[in-house]
Amino acid sequence: MRRLMHGSKKPSNERGAAGAMVAVMVLVLIGAGAMAVDVGQIYAERAELQNGADAGAIAVAQICASGGGCTQAQANAAAAALANSNARDNASTVKSVDLSVANQVTVKTSTLDGKSGAGFLHKMFASALNVAPATVGATAVAGLSFPGAGGAFPLAFSNKCFDLTGAVATGSKQKISWKPGTTCTNPSGQVVPGGWGWLSDPDGDCYAVTSTGNVVGTDPGNDKPSQCATILQGWINTMAAGQVVEVTFPVFDTTTGTGNGALYHIIGYATFKILGWKFGNGSPFEYRNTTAATGNSNLACSGGNDRCIIGQFVKYVTIDAAAGGGAGSGQNLGTVIVTLIK
Repeated sequence: MRRLMHGSKKPSNERGAAGAMVAVMVLVLIGAGAMAVDVGQIYAERAELQNGADAGAIAVAQICASGGGCTQAQANAAAAALANSNARDNASTVKSVDLSVANQVTVKTSTLDGKSGAGFLHKMFASALNVAPATVGATAVAGLSFPGAGGAFPLAFSNKCFDLTGAVATGSKQKISWKPGTTCTNPSGQVVPGGWGWLSDPDGDCYAVTSTGNVVGTDPGNDKPSQCATILQGWINTMAAGQVVEVTFPVFDTTTGTGNGALYHIIGYATFKILGWKFGNGSPFEYRNTTAATGNSNLACSGGNDRCIIGQFVKYVTIDAAAGGGAGSGQNLGTVIVTLIK
C-alpha cells in the first residue's frame, strides 16, 4: 500500500520565490523611504528659500523707500544677506533682484549647498535609485504702498507746509502755526477762517479717523485739547528720555466752509518728527517752545493765543499697515507701507 503524504509539498520550481519577493519588497520599501526623506528635504529647502526670498524682498523694498538710495548693487547685497541667513547652511543663491517695476521688488532664490557649493541638494537618498539631484527655488514680491486711511492725533497739515521731497529723508525744521501770524498755509495765519486746525474729535479720545479722497470736519477755536493731555505727556516723557517722537498726520490740499462747517480734503499722510509745540499754556500743552530748544527764534511760537507745532517732516517706512493706516491710494508723502504681494 502506498503511504499517504501528510501536508503539502511545494514543487521544486517554486523554491526561493518567497526570498525573491522579500528582496524586491525591501528594495521598494527602501526606495519609498528614501523618496519620503528626499521629498521632506525638498520641502524644507523650499521653505528656507521662500523665507529668504520674502525677507530679502522686504529688506530691499525698505531700502528703496527710505530715501537712502537703492542701486542694484545695494539691492543684491541686501537680498543675499537675508537669503543666506534664512538657510540652515547659511548659503543660498539669489538668482535675481528685479527693480524694473515701479514701487515693487521681486527676489528669486535657488538652491546652493553650503559645503560643496553645488546648485542642487547634496547627498539625496534617491540618488541610489538613479534619480537626478533636485534644485528648487522661490520667488517673493514686495510692494510699496502709501497710507489711504488711518487714525492719529487730531491735527491735519496743509500740503503747502509739506517740504519733504523724494531726494531727502528729512525735511527742514519748521513751525506750523495757525493764528495769529503768517504760516505756510495762507497769509492770514489761519487754515480756515475763524478757527485753529483741529480735527473733529466726537469721541473725545484725542484720535481722529480719516481717509484719502474724503473730507473731514474741523474743530475751530484756540481751546487747548484737554482730551490730549495724556498723549502730550507721553510725548514729553519720550523726548525727555532722549528718544524721538514721530507722528503720522493727515495732509489736506483744499478747505471749504468756515468755523464748525469747515472741511479738509485729505490727500495723504506724512510723518512729522516733533520737536516742540504750543497748544495752550502750561504743561503738557506747551513744551520746548523756546529759542534755546529750537535753536532758532523764528521757530518758537509766540505768546498769547498763538498756536503751533515745531518739527520736521521725515520719511517713515513700516511693514505694519496699522502703524500708518490702511494701504490705499494716498499720495506719496514720504510715509510708506511695505507689504508682501506674493
